[in-house]
Amino acid sequence: MAMFINGMGNISPQRTWGDSPLLQSPLQYKGDKLTCVEPDYASFIEAKQIRRMSRVIKMGIASAAMAMKEANVSMPDGIITATGYGCLEDTGIFLTKMVSNKEEALNPTPFIQSTHNTIGSQIALMLQCQAYNQTYTHGAFSFEGALLDALLQLSDSPARSLLVGGVDEITALSHSIQSRFGIFRTLVNTLDLFSASGEGTVNGEGAAFFVLSGKQGNHALASIEGLTTFYRPADERVLENSVVQFLTDHSLRATDIDLVLWGKSGGRHDHVLDGMDKKLFRASSAGVFKNLCGEYPVASAFALALAAGIAKQKQVPEFILQQNRNRPVKNILIFNQYFGTHYSLIYLRTC
Repeated sequence: MAMFINGMGNISPQRTWGDSPLLQSPLQYKGDKLTCVEPDYASFIEAKQIRRMSRVIKMGIASAAMAMKEANVSMPDGIITATGYGCLEDTGIFLTKMVSNKEEALNPTPFIQSTHNTIGSQIALMLQCQAYNQTYTHGAFSFEGALLDALLQLSDSPARSLLVGGVDEITALSHSIQSRFGIFRTLVNTLDLFSASGEGTVNGEGAAFFVLSGKQGNHALASIEGLTTFYRPADERVLENSVVQFLTDHSLRATDIDLVLWGKSGGRHDHVLDGMDKKLFRASSAGVFKNLCGEYPVASAFALALAAGIAKQKQVPEFILQQNRNRPVKNILIFNQYFGTHYSLIYLRTC
């Protein structure tokens, strides 16, 4: 069955919230990480509560509020959250204090707020929502797991409205630890991630929430028609056959896809997606998104928000295109990869 995106909220390193047109003026950064452009949280959260919340919780709550406002939903029938790393700021505070205090006289608050399900729980507490609440922490498949759960929930009760989102953050400590693996590179302009010489990606973060339902709302942006994941495919041929099978299962051929949003990251694994582009999707327009949001476990949530925005405006921002076939956008395929281990497909149709 299809899931309709009836509303969304997206806080990212780009100005993806507010009334401005979709990525009208993309922001460029210098360095090896992209941090979010955040709204005034006082518009979404009471001042006395803001002081007690870490940044990632505020990002999650605000993006969820944006999605509900757009969908005209005051109380969701369920909250499903995805996060690869959870609340890193509070985790770092707790672990640092544990070492410096030699495991004595520890403040329990950072530990309580460091758990992965804190974001979904805080949203539920603010809304006084006692409905189904689940958090997925399956690494780079976290957001896809949340979408699959929503699909199963809505297949039983299509009229329900579920709040589904993906959230991850960068902290100084987490960035320092990840940088040791040599996966990031410093750029003069992060928008040149795919054209600048060198290998490596840029660190990213973001919070994107969606109100999903089996019933199309008055202002539905797009419908999610299918999704699947592949973990460490044996080789490129196996991956290609799996992609073709996914398309066949949805009565599609590769030539039916108008736009592919490729989850390239600027690293050595991009050649796999380049091969898929040349073999299967030569007739499709090709776009990229990780030069806008960076690489992080739930970057596919940003890609879904980007695809929904494209569906809403019936126009693809020119600067995300690596190949423009000038096709009217009806069928959109998000083809994401995470360091050559996690691959996922999300198929959307415009409403």
